[in-house]
Amino acid sequence: MSKKICMFVWNHFTNDARVMRECSALAEAGYEVDLIAIHDSKNPALPRFENRKEGYSVFRVRSSFSFLSVAAVIASRLKRQMLKYPILIAVPVGLALAGLFFVPAFTFLLMIACALLTLKKSRGFISKTLIFMQMVRLGLKNNYDLYHSNDLNTLPQGYVCSRLLRKRKLVYDSHEVQTSRTGYNSPVYGIAERFLVKRVDVMIAENHTRAQYTEQLYGIYPKVVHNYPEISRPENSAKVNLHELLDIPHQEPILLYQGGIQIGRGLDKIIEAVPMFDRGVVVMIGDGKIKPELVAMVRERGLEQKVKFLPKVPVEDLLHYTRNAYLGFQVLNNICFNHYSASSNKLFEYMMSGVPVVACSFPEIQRVVEGEQIGICVDSHSPESIAGGVNRLLDDLEFYKMRKENSLRSRQKFNWMREKASLIKIYKEVII
Repeated sequence: MSKKICMFVWNHFTNDARVMRECSALAEAGYEVDLIAIHDSKNPALPRFENRKEGYSVFRVRSSFSFLSVAAVIASRLKRQMLKYPILIAVPVGLALAGLFFVPAFTFLLMIACALLTLKKSRGFISKTLIFMQMVRLGLKNNYDLYHSNDLNTLPQGYVCSRLLRKRKLVYDSHEVQTSRTGYNSPVYGIAERFLVKRVDVMIAENHTRAQYTEQLYGIYPKVVHNYPEISRPENSAKVNLHELLDIPHQEPILLYQGGIQIGRGLDKIIEAVPMFDRGVVVMIGDGKIKPELVAMVRERGLEQKVKFLPKVPVEDLLHYTRNAYLGFQVLNNICFNHYSASSNKLFEYMMSGVPVVACSFPEIQRVVEGEQIGICVDSHSPESIAGGVNRLLDDLEFYKMRKENSLRSRQKFNWMREKASLIKIYKEVII
């Protein structure tokens, strides 16, 4: 009988390439895999349940709770009435002083509830709690042999299901450095991870730099499963022509960034460097919090013809866009250890398309870029250095041609077909 796996991920599961690959690899190896994700209330076309052709199932829990909005409106009105008519507060206080505690206690709780429900952060916390509870409920619905939590935000779900309510195996797959990444500055994350990581059967990290960091923190050296993409040959594809799509002259090389439009990705530095490029048009494919700021930055500098934006595309279609690029950017800024230790998936996506890279000089990225000679490393905090790297690839055609050939050759080494064997080996060792 095949073993049953319950996997958790705290996203909508539309573009999570690593989790898609892991689910597919485990299903291919004969495991029954159910993935629990979050539904996108802004995308009603996204199904709540899917039987994927790769052999695994996806369940998405509700993320929108209309009763919270209704309760917030009611709470806001009650709060205004209490502030408008202080007697509504004074009477319960007086009753409390008289020794009649039930009414004031009830009123006090009502006041607290009103105050909390009118706060956006409180409603957000309640929503996340309800999502957590739905995930746990689904995680207990079937008799799973193993729970697999992707990142710290689903590790509590895995712990509750596998340890508190059942005695099952638990895998913690940490795609990021949870205690040193943007938006995760609270010490709560470190405290939670320190407690939970001691209670998993195996932890997986994305590279050895991060594994060493985890060992320094917790005395545990995780297994390593690199974030390599499926091997592909998109140079044979002609599905997407970015020059025509974005009305870019065919003689202008496309200088591509693909991925999240987020802080710390060096995207503002790329825009600052654009006037120093000898030629080419920057194309940024993706969405994120700072995209409006970057669009405004391009407009203010009059660079609309030199910098183009596209929304994110499905991960299975991305390679058809990447193949159009002359070079690709991976210029993370050193704003946290998570960035410094990254060996981001996009680096290998560029490689699959034979696209040389302009990359930051961080250990994991530099090891691949310079070791395989597939691009050039620069100071990612310096627009001048970025421009220097771009111009070297634009102007030194022999240098560029060699990097392109090396990229095509290196994809035989850095691909999921080889790396997934590490994941399957881990599972065979854990599930005995």
